[in-house]
Amino acid sequence: MATPQPRARNVADLKVSILNPSLTSTYETSFVFPGAVAGWMNRQSGVGNGIDFDTLNRVQIACREATLPGSSLATHTLDNDFTGVTERHAYRRQYDTTSSFSFYVDINYDSILLFENWIRFIVNEDASNSDLNNRNYTYRVNFPNEYKSDIFIRKFEKDYAGKDLEYKFLNAYPVSINSMPLSYDASQVLLCTVNFNFSRYIVNTVRTDKFRT
Repeated sequence: MATPQPRARNVADLKVSILNPSLTSTYETSFVFPGAVAGWMNRQSGVGNGIDFDTLNRVQIACREATLPGSSLATHTLDNDFTGVTERHAYRRQYDTTSSFSFYVDINYDSILLFENWIRFIVNEDASNSDLNNRNYTYRVNFPNEYKSDIFIRKFEKDYAGKDLEYKFLNAYPVSINSMPLSYDASQVLLCTVNFNFSRYIVNTVRTDKFRT
């Protein structure tokens, strides 16, 4: 293999390579609520007014911060094939186990209620069940195929040109909601951070006109 040689570059090369960076503030999130969860919420088994397209759309737009997932390769060490040389060979791809999303909370508390209800469905906390107030209340979790779904992050640029990145999280579900401090100090916008577990993710390139008009 030939050794790379330095070469002269002009201003046009710089504009193409380093003066046209991708920005962190241009992205969209999409959460596909499992049918069983949505139906359960709309039967008033959850807390709040259920879920519809407008509510879900408002919450997705209110996603203040999302994290593109990471992965790594697990390697196995070989010490004896070549004298004095340690080799490492990949045998498995390992995915991050959790991805976090932070949402602005509006006066209807939709961002909190949607994901609280998703978690309540997982553990069968039916709001219409009077036994919830019983100090000896017990529950049985639902089956995974009822509460797992897919979520998406689409990374695009402000000119909406070219191909965008789409991260699809498979078998995702909310595993925790971070605490949300309240205070009499200077008022700030309330944020709700939800952490999702998922089995793996897929990266695709998607043309903008396929999901945005």
